[in-house]
Amino acid sequence: MTDGNDIETLRQILARSTTIAVVGLSADWFRPSFFAAKYMQQHGYRILPVNPKYPRILGERCYPSLEVIDEPVDIVDVFRRAEDLPPIAEQAVKIGAKVFWQQLGVANAAADRFARGAGLASVFDRCVKIEHARIFGGLNWVGVNTGVISARRPRLAVR
Repeated sequence: MTDGNDIETLRQILARSTTIAVVGLSADWFRPSFFAAKYMQQHGYRILPVNPKYPRILGERCYPSLEVIDEPVDIVDVFRRAEDLPPIAEQAVKIGAKVFWQQLGVANAAADRFARGAGLASVFDRCVKIEHARIFGGLNWVGVNTGVISARRPRLAVR
């Protein structure tokens, strides 16, 4: 897999997106999926939970699969095992998502190739919450080296 997850691409993805379908989102507050989704929701993103186990998570209706979501989805953010990703990538393409995002610790080359081949941007082995905080501020205030050093203002696309 070639890492196309450069900072400018991530910045554009996060700046242009408004709706994130989170596949494998847990209702347990201590799970990473809950923490990341809650952070993104608090920063203005619409979260669409995808998990057949729950009726609602974070105050939003929970969907049993991507295919039953009845509104446009910008990012499909996946908190599942790497071997589960190819069919989820296919569903992401089918619903017209713009980005297929494989969470930190998850990378499936076949799913990445399929998503890119179908015209989706594909991010892998990255956390949407960490990348948002790194690019748009927050992490540097607690001493984390974000790798973003510039005297120039970033060029942001209008949502």
